[in-house]
Amino acid sequence: MIDYSPFWETLKRTGENWYTLTNKHNLSHSTLHRLKHNKDISTRTINDLCSILNCRVEDIVRYIPDVSDKQ
Repeated sequence: MIDYSPFWETLKRTGENWYTLTNKHNLSHSTLHRLKHNKDISTRTINDLCSILNCRVEDIVRYIPDVSDKQ
């Protein structure tokens, strides 16, 4: 399972917030909603977030093994 909880922790540390991401950096509300609910986002979005927040991919997303992931 992909988990975006590191994103929210990184967001707090950087001083950015939902408002600045949508208004200053032009991220959509839909993208932030998808992050909040651990839904799929594109690698392009991850790249943009890393650039905006000046962080690494690991600061945005982590993988948590899940029994349902094994097919």
